[in-house]
Amino acid sequence: MSSQSPPPEPRRSDRSPWNWLLAVPVVLPLLTFVYNREEPRVAGFPAYYWMQLTFIPLAVVCTLVVYRRTRRGRNPGGDRVE
Repeated sequence: MSSQSPPPEPRRSDRSPWNWLLAVPVVLPLLTFVYNREEPRVAGFPAYYWMQLTFIPLAVVCTLVVYRRTRRGRNPGGDRVE
């Protein structure tokens, strides 16, 4: 019987620079001076409405990029590391 314990797990760090990209979909809608106007209109919708709707796909893309760049257990080529 061995009295050695298994090596401790490496401490997880979520301090990736990619996480800063998540600030874009949070801060951009707070900057109302960017989209608080009626012109230009797209399909009859004032800029205020269609710009807010474009923030949704922007948030999805930012989240997807951060997820892909920061997930663990995969090398940069995408193959699983065993």
